[in-house]
Amino acid sequence: MKSRTRVLVKFSGEALAGEDGYGIDTRILEYIAGEIESLVNSDIEVAIVVGGGNIIRGVTAAKDGIIKRTSGDYMGMLATVINGVAIQEALESIGLEARLQTAIEMHEIGESFIVRRARRHLEKGRVVVFAGGTGNPYFTTDTAATLRASEIEADMLIKATKVDGVYDKDPMRYEDAKKLPEISYDRALSDHIRVMDDTAIALAKENRLPIVVCNMFAKGNLLNIIKGDMELCSVVK
Repeated sequence: MKSRTRVLVKFSGEALAGEDGYGIDTRILEYIAGEIESLVNSDIEVAIVVGGGNIIRGVTAAKDGIIKRTSGDYMGMLATVINGVAIQEALESIGLEARLQTAIEMHEIGESFIVRRARRHLEKGRVVVFAGGTGNPYFTTDTAATLRASEIEADMLIKATKVDGVYDKDPMRYEDAKKLPEISYDRALSDHIRVMDDTAIALAKENRLPIVVCNMFAKGNLLNIIKGDMELCSVVK
């Protein structure tokens, strides 16, 4: 039985790219490591899932039919492993203990995903980085994050994005977009509010896992959310 708060933070691969739009910006890695350090120092158990969109997206790779969708998705999974290695290195560079677990076996790079081992790492204060998605094509890293959060019995799933919550329409395109501070799972599904894909939301609903969508670039926001300050976020529950 866990006695401390346990969270899973999901970062998009695109967020690691910075202004360039591709690759990995080490300044963002440094920033993320600092935010995670504040959680660990507050005695919070932290797991991370990261996407791979800054390198390649499976759907995009397969859009013209030359690359099969399954192969494209596996390429995307490998991209998440590259990002996972980068995040592990960033965490260790500031003195945190971190473990990379992959859904696809690659022993030279990281541990194979074993839920009991992951929980044990968390109990010992190590940050666990989950990479390789679910290990299966046709599933997004949002679904992978929800699955892993459910498996490790996290208290909440935080989706760290570039906006401060969920809106009724794209706030980057529409000036009259309204923020939705709290949304039910059912509304997110029925109104097709793109918090996460429908599979991820349905899985979160089944496991009563709150999804918190927040701005990752608001310094200290992750810790504030866990402490109960929900001003700069939206909650799906």
